[in-house]
Amino acid sequence: MIEYRKAYLRELNELKALLWEFGPNEWNYLTPEGVNDEFALVKSGSALVIVATNDSEIIGFAVLIDGMSSPTYLEKYSDLQQMKFVGDVVVSSLHSGQGIATRLLEECLLEARNNNIRSVLIERHEENLASAGMMRKAGFEIIDTFFDPEKRAAGSQNSVILESKI
Repeated sequence: MIEYRKAYLRELNELKALLWEFGPNEWNYLTPEGVNDEFALVKSGSALVIVATNDSEIIGFAVLIDGMSSPTYLEKYSDLQQMKFVGDVVVSSLHSGQGIATRLLEECLLEARNNNIRSVLIERHEENLASAGMMRKAGFEIIDTFFDPEKRAAGSQNSVILESKI
């Protein structure tokens, strides 16, 4: 049975390994610096990680970042004090197609709601259909699409910003 909970700090190295094993693809923008910065936010308490476990093995996770620690370009979409940003979402390919990523996003939205946050933002490559489906199922709606060649090397090179209002 798959269970969902907040990650423990002692699990961060395991989470990074899972991200590097199952996260890279032509649509995702992952850099060592970006991943290290994201996990530093978790260590400092400016972000948290929701994990999915199967028989106590971590099989996926989502990072929920406080608005004030989110990328500054998001301030044009929402008051950073009243929002959170979902950084990386990853699920082991051995468990894909089971709705785990969607449920991780729903858990992030629940966490935001419990903290009186007004909206949650997330981004993806315009042509990443797996992410698009997961985000749509969790209730996210597109609020902007823009050319982003520094992050997006494949396809249209467009990034999409999505929002779920709480």
